[in-house]
Amino acid sequence: MIYLDNAATSWPKPEGVYETLGAFLRHAGANPGRAGHRMAVDAAAALAETRLLLARLMNAGAPDRVLFAQSATDALNLAIKGILRPGDRVVTTTMEHNAVTRPLRAMSERGVQVTKVRCPGHGVIEPADVAAAADGARLIIAGHASNVTGAVQPIADLAEIARRAGAWLLVDAAQTFGALPLDVQALGIDLMAFPGHKALLGPPGTGGLYVGPRVDMDDLVPIREGGTGLNSEDDLLPRVWPVRYESGTANTVGVAALGTALRFVADIGVEAICQREQALTERLVSGLVDTPGVRVFRPSRRAHQAAVVSFVIDGWTPADAGAVLDESFDIACRTGLHCAPDACHTIGAFPGGTIRFSPGYFTTDEEIEAALSAVAELAASPLT
Repeated sequence: MIYLDNAATSWPKPEGVYETLGAFLRHAGANPGRAGHRMAVDAAAALAETRLLLARLMNAGAPDRVLFAQSATDALNLAIKGILRPGDRVVTTTMEHNAVTRPLRAMSERGVQVTKVRCPGHGVIEPADVAAAADGARLIIAGHASNVTGAVQPIADLAEIARRAGAWLLVDAAQTFGALPLDVQALGIDLMAFPGHKALLGPPGTGGLYVGPRVDMDDLVPIREGGTGLNSEDDLLPRVWPVRYESGTANTVGVAALGTALRFVADIGVEAICQREQALTERLVSGLVDTPGVRVFRPSRRAHQAAVVSFVIDGWTPADAGAVLDESFDIACRTGLHCAPDACHTIGAFPGGTIRFSPGYFTTDEEIEAALSAVAELAASPLT
């Protein structure tokens, strides 16, 4: 199989990730923080090590400000529902994933005012447009890179706008953390949601939320209560980072495997991963643009594109093209709206959506050439 769906979930994983999933569950599969026996201590140590590795990769400073979640969606729900109150105003963009737009819709029904700043057709926000809408906002939300076009947003500019407006900046880093250099302190990010199963090369069911020093416990309300293994005599959650936001039994085996993946990423270096994926993306874009009958939805600023390429083929619906690519060419890709209908509206690809190729670190040059050849075959034989 030629796997070009890394924007959804990366595959394959480093071999060590598979090994950790089995070995950890066999030898350290106890409940961390709930007992003092060896297996529980080993489980807690694995969580602490992975938390430290994440903090180092994003330059978070304090590891206890990295909160584990089951996914970026889970983390975004904590950030959005934990920060916003009835009467607040939030500013976001028209390029966001449903993991942002749906929680915001729910919050709008609780009295939160939502302002969506439209991105130009290339999908990159104009900072001045956000600044014009930011007055009185409590929160500004932006995806670091679009999961439809790969358009990378000017996060440092948005962080400065948020500070001037007295707001916090929440970044959805689902498409970039592990694939692009990302320093939360240098960029001025207040909150950042991330998955473990995409560019970090970990297993599904992992992810987290970074909470910066400008956000305190009174600002971020937990959305889940329960056992923490700390202050069990009290019916209130402990006011301690990070356990206040991690009630219940952690996904220890997944987090341990994520730690293994993080060591793999650190050994290679994010810059090297970025360069590799950038080269694959540039070849995809240039090859698709040169194919008659293919229209590529690319940011106008080519240097600002993550490893996500969306396109359509004349005479083919995205769904039909994706089915043939899978069945006849053994190419796995994503078609449709990509859980981002606003973004597809913005680029003019609604309601059918696009065909999306998203290479990853393990994608080969030969696989890119085979994918381009398959698209050219489809473009030369339209269904309609």
